[in-house]
Amino acid sequence: MIEPAPPLEVALLALPETTPGTLYGLAEVLGAAGTTWSQLTGEPEIATRRIAPRIVSRDGASFRSRAGPPIAVDRSCAEAADAEVVVVTAVDLDGDPRGRWPSECDYLRERHATGTTIASVCTGSLALAEAGLLDGLEATTHWAAAPLFRKHYPQVRLRPERVLCPAGPEHRIVTSGGAASWADLALWLVARACGEGEALRLDRAFLLGDRSDGQLPFAAMMRPRRHEDVAIAAAQEWIADHYAEPHPVAGMAARSRLSERTFKRRFKAATGYAPVAYVQAIRIEEAKHLLETSALPTDAVAAQVGYEDPASFRRLFKRATGVSPARYRRRLAIAVGRGGRGGRREERVLAEERE
Repeated sequence: MIEPAPPLEVALLALPETTPGTLYGLAEVLGAAGTTWSQLTGEPEIATRRIAPRIVSRDGASFRSRAGPPIAVDRSCAEAADAEVVVVTAVDLDGDPRGRWPSECDYLRERHATGTTIASVCTGSLALAEAGLLDGLEATTHWAAAPLFRKHYPQVRLRPERVLCPAGPEHRIVTSGGAASWADLALWLVARACGEGEALRLDRAFLLGDRSDGQLPFAAMMRPRRHEDVAIAAAQEWIADHYAEPHPVAGMAARSRLSERTFKRRFKAATGYAPVAYVQAIRIEEAKHLLETSALPTDAVAAQVGYEDPASFRRLFKRATGVSPARYRRRLAIAVGRGGRGGRREERVLAEERE
């Protein structure tokens, strides 16, 4: 049996001016990797690396933020020398950043020299610039901090129009834009440490991505009720591997050895789903998985999950998720930093979205 990798140690570096919102949001989402999706859906936990976020400060002492809520610190910089990722979140800064945070900047430089990934959210990038880690690199920040960068750190190739900006060898420097961009950084870090699949699951669990289409694109099939109906359990076990076959409801009824009418009544009573709705929910969930993890065209996805008519599949998918299959794939690709497409594939995706 392969032993799971030890948790990824992430130090969330709290400066005296750190605001609590992005700090705690990042800590919650990173700490949820590998567990939250199974809690929400009842699916088995995925064998993926866990992440251990720790709030770190210069001396390890907790303090009250300028916004009011306290910042509870887990350890000092000296005690966080094993961190594989260090993140400086947003700061409420007034005035000149130069000369601030000398010990924290030493910590950032020391960790970067050992191969640690250094990241920032919003105005936290000023600390990276003050540490000299952004010299000659592209970086982003909150648009309102751009004048400070241009005045005090002209050696930084500032890209304030970008939301996420990985830079340097092996992308070991990552800056993100406004305060809400902590979610984009969280998904980027999870995708890198735990795989894109886990990043997509967290995106759906926390509704972190584009919410202009509502909640449906994020929703998963609700877990069926627990029950002790052996005949229905046998049908559920069969359909898990045969959902793409023709006439799946009839196949489940045959497996249960019940009459069709009795089967439908008992299936609804046991699971909370009508049999046809149960099959469609399983097919849509599998289609989502294929759209998230493969480059199969939509028509091929439809065929693989059991729909001979691609147009019918698109209608059912949009009814279930609120978006077309192409839009679903595009939105989630952007969420984990795979938004770049081009050429004929881009044209095909746009054409599918128009259908």
